[in-house]
Amino acid sequence: MREAKTLPPRRTIAMQVRFVRSLWFAARLFANILYWYYLMPKIIGQDRVDAGSDRRFVKYARDFRGFAIIMGGVMIKLGQFISTREDVLPEEITRELAGLQDEVPSVPQKEIRKVIERELGAVDKRYKWLADKPIAAASLGQVYRGQLHNGDKVVVKVQRPGIREIIFTDLAALRIVARIANQFQFIRRRADMTALTEEFGRVLLEEVSYKHEARNAARFSEIFKDDMGIYIPEIYPEHSTDSILTIEDVTTIKINDYAALEAAGVKRNAVAKRLMDCYLKQVFEDRFFHADPHPGNLFVYPLPHANGTRDYGAEGRPFYLIFVDFGMTGTLSPQLASGLINTLTSVVTRDAEGLVKSYEQLGFLMPDADTERIVEATRAAFDTVWGMSMTDIKNVSYEDARDIGAEFNDLIYAMPFQVPQDFIYLGRAMGILSGMATSLDPHFNPWSELAPYAQRMMTETLRTGSAGGDAIGLPIIRGLFNGNAPQALLETGRMLLSRAVIVPQQLDNVLTQLDRGELNVKVTPTTAYRKQVQRIEAQTKRTTRATVFTGLLISSTLFYTHGDGVFAVIGFVASAVAFLSIMWVGE
Repeated sequence: MREAKTLPPRRTIAMQVRFVRSLWFAARLFANILYWYYLMPKIIGQDRVDAGSDRRFVKYARDFRGFAIIMGGVMIKLGQFISTREDVLPEEITRELAGLQDEVPSVPQKEIRKVIERELGAVDKRYKWLADKPIAAASLGQVYRGQLHNGDKVVVKVQRPGIREIIFTDLAALRIVARIANQFQFIRRRADMTALTEEFGRVLLEEVSYKHEARNAARFSEIFKDDMGIYIPEIYPEHSTDSILTIEDVTTIKINDYAALEAAGVKRNAVAKRLMDCYLKQVFEDRFFHADPHPGNLFVYPLPHANGTRDYGAEGRPFYLIFVDFGMTGTLSPQLASGLINTLTSVVTRDAEGLVKSYEQLGFLMPDADTERIVEATRAAFDTVWGMSMTDIKNVSYEDARDIGAEFNDLIYAMPFQVPQDFIYLGRAMGILSGMATSLDPHFNPWSELAPYAQRMMTETLRTGSAGGDAIGLPIIRGLFNGNAPQALLETGRMLLSRAVIVPQQLDNVLTQLDRGELNVKVTPTTAYRKQVQRIEAQTKRTTRATVFTGLLISSTLFYTHGDGVFAVIGFVASAVAFLSIMWVGE
């Protein structure tokens, strides 16, 4: 692949103006948020502020959406990124931004040709023909159909002129905004904005590098080289640089074109199953996955039947599932993959405690999370949705959801969860996949697809000994897999003997302390409990200061009626101070 000739980013006047505009928009947004968070609760009360919070969040999101459409480029990508962070941002914001698309005008053809000529030379020498109009115009680049001189049909991705300058300028502004946001405790306790910005920047720079995308495509091609149901298009490295990517044109039936699938004889439920199986393999076996599986990046190519007839039987017509656009991918470390395996195993076996432990292993729980309450909530969720299809889960009655929410409202209030950066795009990908699978097959059952993987992963975990914990049966089972049962039996015997000695001694110590009245019980308050105590303390302060205010006001009035003007004025000033202090006692 040819090296790009793109010049390093320049600090032009236009980029400096863009930088200032981004900071100014962020400053106005911060001022509005802080005004309502710190000042207005003291004036009109926290309850009235909370009552209008949904409306304000929607307005913030709409303002940013309008700003992103005007600015284009990185800001649109940022809006799409924010819409995936339901774990750290209110739903009103993510919902408003979820539909944000690359609403930017396309670059004129002559500008695109200049980029191609700068990178590859004359367009006519590279391509037999190249379409004048793009088939897709995104914030970072545009896509054109064309044909090579050898007859191969291709699509050509060309970066927008100046996009790298825009990326570095916007990322510089976002880093400043993130550092300021992290200074506020109510933001910092929910998310590390600096880490989010760095992660966003890293992924964005990878996406804008077409050499990186070509390497990703080659890796997927190697992963699925023996899978006759998955097809990865060919990359033409001699016609590609870091700013231009020439790739095989595999345009066929879009995965969400249900009428075309049925007309071609392809079974929709077969497509849903292959799609999910393909992703389970990527995540749990290869730990490398396509992170942008929207319908525009997935195609279905019907294949001819082996006997040449159109009688495809109950299984339907054979087909390829085709992936395109490999700019956004995700990689999981062995530790995170192990945590996912434990999560998968716990879900399939309905092990609520095991599921919460896997959350801890993955870093999903905040340090002060009440794990016992989370286990209870998990059991309730299992009882509600276990065995349902995706459609059934989506259609769970409002009453059932409300009952669970009412029972565990302390968890909802505390929000003891956080999502590590490694799972941002995995969560987004799996969310899109579940929606597509349900649309393809309304009766799609995720449990039937997860069960074989859980069984296989548990077997592999026992064989390799990669699981955590010290279950007594695990060493001997592992030994049977490894062909060393005697040693495994000895290890298990030692574990049992150790526990047989230690446990009675510990029990005797506890009973002795209980008999002497020396046993202390340590209770760790939950976040919801601490917040309730803070509210009670704040209300007590208000009551005390209100009493002082009333006493000063009555005394000042008596002084005034008896003609003691000086004492009356002093009293009125003191009562005014007491009144203001009542307004400023925070919850």
